[in-house]
Amino acid sequence: MTQETKETVDNAEVDRLLALVTDALEELKAVDIKVLDVCGLTSITDRMVIASGTSTRHVKSLADNVTRRTKEAGFRALGVEGEQAAEWVLVDLGDVVVHVMMPAIREFYALEKLWSVGSDAGPVSE
Repeated sequence: MTQETKETVDNAEVDRLLALVTDALEELKAVDIKVLDVCGLTSITDRMVIASGTSTRHVKSLADNVTRRTKEAGFRALGVEGEQAAEWVLVDLGDVVVHVMMPAIREFYALEKLWSVGSDAGPVSE
């Protein structure tokens, strides 16, 4: 397999994972879902998904649904953090990192602005 073929396969898997994540969030009515392309900014991940929940219970349910749906599709979460307080739950899926946050926490940390500083890439979707 050539490097170009491998990159195409990898990109297709990232796109499939991203679609699963956004579907899982939309299924449970996540608020203001944003997808950021950060592959040129960090080697940690390719995409970040940021979404809000309306309560801590909703935030936890959204993160649980992402974890469950991606696991059913054969992807493995590398880690899940913040489930106890559920004001900000991070689901690390390797190529995609998901941040599910309460609106006040999201506004305070402003991850969308943080990851777009000095970047022309900006959001993948609004």
